[in-house]
Amino acid sequence: MAKKEKANAGIDPKLLELLVCPVTKTTLHYDAKAGELISDAAKLAYPIRDGIPIMLPEEARKLDG
Repeated sequence: MAKKEKANAGIDPKLLELLVCPVTKTTLHYDAKAGELISDAAKLAYPIRDGIPIMLPEEARKLDG
């Protein structure tokens, strides 16, 4: 089971290079602790579920500040 958890724990760096925020079209950074992709420009955190980034603004969590 540890292998499965480890496989879902991160995101492929090559995929991260390709993904942009659907709202602002700016780059994202990966928050490993929260398991989210962060758009500083839009102040949104996109969840990653089962290793798949959910890039829908309505699914994103709004960030404070």
